Amino acid sequence: MARALLIAPQWIGDAVMSQPLVGLLLARGDEVTVAALPWVAPVYRAIPGVREVIELPFAHGRLDWSARRKVAAGLRGRFDTAYVLPNSIKAALIPFFAGIPQRIGYQGEGRPLLLTKRLPNPGGRPPMVAFYAALAGGPDGGGGKPRLQFDDATLARVTDAAGVAPKGYWAFAPGAEYGPAKCWPASHYAELARALHAAHGLPVLLLGSGKEVALCDEIATAAPGACRVLAGKTTLIDAMALIAAARGVVSNDSGLMHVAAAFGIPQVAVFGSTSPEHTPPLNDRARVIWLKEELQLDCAPCFDRTCRFGHTRCLTGVSAQRVEAALAETVG
Repeated sequence: MARALLIAPQWIGDAVMSQPLVGLLLARGDEVTVAALPWVAPVYRAIPGVREVIELPFAHGRLDWSARRKVAAGLRGRFDTAYVLPNSIKAALIPFFAGIPQRIGYQGEGRPLLLTKRLPNPGGRPPMVAFYAALAGGPDGGGGKPRLQFDDATLARVTDAAGVAPKGYWAFAPGAEYGPAKCWPASHYAELARALHAAHGLPVLLLGSGKEVALCDEIATAAPGACRVLAGKTTLIDAMALIAAARGVVSNDSGLMHVAAAFGIPQVAVFGSTSPEHTPPLNDRARVIWLKEELQLDCAPCFDRTCRFGHTRCLTGVSAQRVEAALAETVG
């Protein structure tokens, strides 16, 4: 049995996209440990078969040279192979300092001394599942659809704490880490929340980080009685569990979109500045709305944080009625 250490990416969506790589390693009989930053570590705790999740005590964007040496010292002699998923130099330092014999990753920022096997950097924006699975020699990790799992006790604990029943609520994730050019307007989310509440009598839970509290408050204020703001009030693992137990999920292209996809939940994903060809929700029950062809938007995908033209037509042009219809289709 090979002992593998996986150095996780720093974003939630990318962490979800790495699950097929983990599955590929487990299928080979490898023992998998994941080293992850605290805000993505919960994703790996929802992957069956992961032996251990080590939370890395590093600040975002900092080298933390001495801290990396300290962590590496505790890992020395424990692993045969390391898979370094981020392309940065600092991500490759721990396996190097730990003396792990095989250290595999992409060339990234130029890491010839840090890695023993370097895959060439692919051009453009490749599908992320295949990008990660290729590190272990797999084209797509055996099916290419990330899957996460919680036991019934976890789902019951989290839904009870939120005062809802499994499948007895909708979940919206209206934020996006990368910027407003990925976010369907708050007024549209509010209109959809009012329509869903009127039609089904079920509450809408608004999920996200503390950065999205103001956005969620705006939605809730415009949809009186329909919404409960949980943004900033739950841990990531509890937010994931609330998504896993929801009747349906509506989101932008975000990390929580990928979480919903990995749980196989009925979902609608509204894309704006980014492309579903690069990071689609890999879920047979997902419906994607992207207006590039319909509106002949030559600017899409721009991958900008804010719309360079100031109109964000790719998002404002998606009506609440259209999302409601797509959600009804996937919920069945």
